[in-house]
Amino acid sequence: MKKITKKIRVLLVLSLVLLNIGCDQISKTVVRQTIAPNQRIEVFENNLVLTKVENSGAAYSLGSDLAPLLKIILLQILPIIVLLFLLRLILINTNYSKETILGFTFIIGGGIGNLFDRIVYGSVTDFMIMDLGIIKTEIFNMADVSIMVGSFIILITMLFNKKGSFFKEVNE
Repeated sequence: MKKITKKIRVLLVLSLVLLNIGCDQISKTVVRQTIAPNQRIEVFENNLVLTKVENSGAAYSLGSDLAPLLKIILLQILPIIVLLFLLRLILINTNYSKETILGFTFIIGGGIGNLFDRIVYGSVTDFMIMDLGIIKTEIFNMADVSIMVGSFIILITMLFNKKGSFFKEVNE
């Protein structure tokens, strides 16, 4: 029975990671095919704007001016190592709470989505800008949303967990 439970758990984790990657890649494909570079489409006046920008760096274009080899190391190889390490952790370690695993699946899926763009296209496609008054964003994509949602889930889990950790309670 334990092997079946572990197989189902691995299947669920991988499915959630792939779902995050899929949402990101489908949205970016639609944007690449339908929006011209720097075209501005106001969905809800200035509150939600769609546009298309190719970012050859990381967040806020950090690292876009790095030497090519350094850029590959910092923006491709290092993220691959970190994402594989995180994925291995949540697949093997059964002490994480369900919420922590959910958060990490979002972070891993979003990370892979942006990493895929960097490797295949040489840049990450960003296309959304939000301005809700007190909340104003820079340009972002669905992979960034996945990473933020996953981080928020983990933060909330840690804040409300009695131990203040990623791990589930012993008597669960």
